[in-house]
Amino acid sequence: MLKQTADTLRLLAADMVEKANSGHPGLPMGMADCAAVLWTRFMLYNPEDPDWPGRDRFVLSGGHGSALLYGLLHLAGYNMPLDELKAFRQWGSRTPGHPECEIPGVETTTGPLGQGLGNAVGMAIAARISAEQWNNKKHALFGEHYVYCFCTDGDLMEGVSHEASSLAGHLGLGKLICFYDSNRITIDGNTDMTFSEDVGMRYRAYGWQVIGIDGHDQRQIEQAIRSAQKEKNRPSMIIAKTHIGYGSPNKQDSPAVHGAPLGAEELQATKRALGFPETESFYIPDAVRNEFSAYVKKMKKVYLKWQKDFSNWKKKDTAAYEAYRRQTEKELPAGLEEKLLQYRSGKANSTRAHSGYLLQELARQVSGLIGGSADLAASNLTMIKEGGRIERGHFSGRNIFYGIREFAMGAIMNGMALYGSGLIPYGGTFLVFSDYMRSSLRLAAIMKQQVIFVFTHDSIFVGEDGPTHQPVEQLMSLRLIPRLQVLRPADETETAQAWLAALRYKEGPSALVLTRQKCKDLHPDEKADPDFNRGAYILKDSPCKPGLIIAASGSELGISMEVAEKLEADGLAVRVLSVPSLEKFLRQENNYRERLIPPGNIPVFCVEAGQSLGWQALCKNPQYCFGLDHFGDSAPYEVLADKYGFTAEALYLRIRAWLKSPEE
Repeated sequence: MLKQTADTLRLLAADMVEKANSGHPGLPMGMADCAAVLWTRFMLYNPEDPDWPGRDRFVLSGGHGSALLYGLLHLAGYNMPLDELKAFRQWGSRTPGHPECEIPGVETTTGPLGQGLGNAVGMAIAARISAEQWNNKKHALFGEHYVYCFCTDGDLMEGVSHEASSLAGHLGLGKLICFYDSNRITIDGNTDMTFSEDVGMRYRAYGWQVIGIDGHDQRQIEQAIRSAQKEKNRPSMIIAKTHIGYGSPNKQDSPAVHGAPLGAEELQATKRALGFPETESFYIPDAVRNEFSAYVKKMKKVYLKWQKDFSNWKKKDTAAYEAYRRQTEKELPAGLEEKLLQYRSGKANSTRAHSGYLLQELARQVSGLIGGSADLAASNLTMIKEGGRIERGHFSGRNIFYGIREFAMGAIMNGMALYGSGLIPYGGTFLVFSDYMRSSLRLAAIMKQQVIFVFTHDSIFVGEDGPTHQPVEQLMSLRLIPRLQVLRPADETETAQAWLAALRYKEGPSALVLTRQKCKDLHPDEKADPDFNRGAYILKDSPCKPGLIIAASGSELGISMEVAEKLEADGLAVRVLSVPSLEKFLRQENNYRERLIPPGNIPVFCVEAGQSLGWQALCKNPQYCFGLDHFGDSAPYEVLADKYGFTAEALYLRIRAWLKSPEE
């Protein structure tokens, strides 16, 4: 039965790719045996309730093998009709080229190799946190399931797999079970050309249990899963020796089956070899449908028992349930903005310091807020002081120490958000190192996941560390990522508003971009401007029509206010705009944008200590965009400000010269 089920999955995948004339049949054909055993003997799921909290999570890290997952979802009874398999990789289908998490039954969007493995680690961490939060001696409803992950040679070559796997072993994530599809073939040929390490030794060194099997022997697969489930204190890596394109008489074990259709003749020969009708596409034996149907029926009994226990818990511990409901629905407490603004220190400081101070109150108010840093907590100020530490055997804390693993931190945070228990993960590093995290940032935006990236040391004013640590292009490049909310506050009030905006924004990730150096308090009346959330607002206006508009973000906003005073002393009416989120302002309706920047001849001077490219979109008025379109240098930040013209006096003189000769 398992062989017939696996062969059905193989040929469904081959038929999908053949009909689309696009895709990757090799992985699905090679891993079909492991998938068949897992999905009809072990996996907890209910296709009628794909988001059931008690389900096992399945991550296909090698997302190019998506045809395998779609075949499984169809056979298991998810909302994946056979017509969708026939529309593989076509416009508007539920079967895109790589799995996307909007599809019921798909836990995460995978494709960039290694990211899915990092997501799986994040899910396993979130499961342990959920168990600590909500389970008690009478009820153990949460986090008691497993996280399964299929990964490939490519996943394990990518550096993120090292970072994520190292942390998973360090934390002892016993309910994380990975299958390594060891078929020794990549696009360019045999892995002997590029990959000679001993993966088993590598994972034993990480602290994982390692189990080696023949990936086509169903009995060995079952035994391996049982052994992995029995291991409570270590994640497990099941190394499955497989044949890519298994069953294809002429293309098995060949790069030709990795990322291209088998071809009509070879597909027919494969069906003949496996004993399936040669001329029938998308053929599913009744016995295979019945096998899945019987298993799903069995799992529904487990599901109904879980729901009964959940209902009893809900009735008997109403306070705990209400806290659980608020967290899972990400419901923010009433009056949070007022509480946070009242909590302000009222002192001039760096925005990273303001963030660290405000974070303490936010953590008290928002139970799902779980933080961490890539070994920079003391610099990013991302520590929840009363939160405790998440560590091996203890997951009740609020602080994750990721170590120097920015790449994995991003992927793990995405997995924690995807898990579905209402966690809002945040993680800190220097802005310049956002480059290490770009794949995860982009995927968080694609998946619409509420993840908060805290980037400090936001400009050349990092100072003595020099150009390697001074971000110049990173801020503007982050603004290019669709659906990523980029916020660069200028003082404590704006920092509070930035955190609130990140907590309210549930349609994607947010990046808080914070200074190392002190910034002036620009809101002494403690009043926050509601138009902050529109990306830009008038911080200072003139009593008459302005003769100049200055637009700035972050630390340059305080300097701009000084410049405005100097210019007004000369008799020039000046309006100062705070632009904490340039891309958000550019999405506003024309009426609002024109209220801030009336179209016409009013000159607009934009200033930001980074790449100036992008500010030109602010308006069509006469415009001067002053930034830093080159790398910095090593010196105290005050010296850099003077040398590069980011002082009030230098900007004043530059504006006066420009207004006198705008063509220059």
